[in-house]
Amino acid sequence: MTTKILVIGFPETEETELIITVDILRRAELNVTIANLNDEEYFTCVQKTTIKADKLFKDVENETFDAVIIPGGPGSYKVANNDRLVTFLKKHDEAGKLLAAICGAPVIFAQNKIGEGGKMTSYPNDKEKIEKAGFVYDELDVVVSNNIVTSRAPGTAFEFALKLVEILVGETTSMDLAKTLLYVQ
Repeated sequence: MTTKILVIGFPETEETELIITVDILRRAELNVTIANLNDEEYFTCVQKTTIKADKLFKDVENETFDAVIIPGGPGSYKVANNDRLVTFLKKHDEAGKLLAAICGAPVIFAQNKIGEGGKMTSYPNDKEKIEKAGFVYDELDVVVSNNIVTSRAPGTAFEFALKLVEILVGETTSMDLAKTLLYVQ
């Protein structure tokens, strides 16, 4: 069975977080689809990089994926209450699927009570929002709490992606990739 992963893109996504995560997961030979939440072929990230989505969100929102990943950036706050996204995430959470978010995107989980009562990290400015939503805030670069993986910022994107590979494929594959990329010696 092929592991199916969905990475959700949208305008003002932090491209470093999206691109590094997708790259590492594809190097691990995982089936990764980038879907634009705005149902357009292209979206422009926060640093003006334009990305061509593999699919439109409307074409995948009734599917089930093994993992759903949301990069951060200013756009993540703008989509935090998107009904279609929240419904999709809750469906996957209830099914015990892996959900992951980095930088500002963990706020989406916090505001919508996804992974409620668990631990989370995020961009430091969002600590108060996450704690007010009832989550335990942890300042580690990557936090795993049940089926939820969160991370802090563009600078933690490699660690975030490698943790996802470890969970989805195994520690050996994750470490081999880390060595190949010279992330670790």
